[in-house]
Amino acid sequence: MSKKFQVIFPSAARTATESATLATDAMHGLFFINVTAASATPSVVFTISGLSPVGDTAYTILASAAITGTGLTVLRVSPHLTAAANTIAKDILPAAVKVTATHADTDSITYSMSYIGAED
Repeated sequence: MSKKFQVIFPSAARTATESATLATDAMHGLFFINVTAASATPSVVFTISGLSPVGDTAYTILASAAITGTGLTVLRVSPHLTAAANTIAKDILPAAVKVTATHADTDSITYSMSYIGAED
C-alpha cells in the first residue's frame, strides 16, 4: 500500500480564510489539523472539497465542526468507514482536492494542516 504525505498549511498564526489545492494520488485520506495557540475567541472551519476532473468544479466532501481551541483534529475520508458528522466522510478522494480554512473572525489561531493518503 503506497502512502503520500503533504503539508497543506505549515504552522503559522492566521487571522483570515486560506485555501490550498493538492493532488491526492490516493483513494483514502487523513487530514491532520494541529492547533497550538489561540487568542481571544477564534473559530475556524476546515472544508475538504473535491475538484471535478473537467472544469475544476468543486463539491464538498467533508467540513469540520468549528475549531476554537488548541489540540489535534483528524478528518477522515474513506469508502470503508462509517460516516460521522464533521469528522468522517464515507467517500473516495478525487485526483485533486481544495482545502479551505474559513475564519469566522480576525482572532489569531496558530495551526498546521497535513495530509496522508493511501491506495487500497
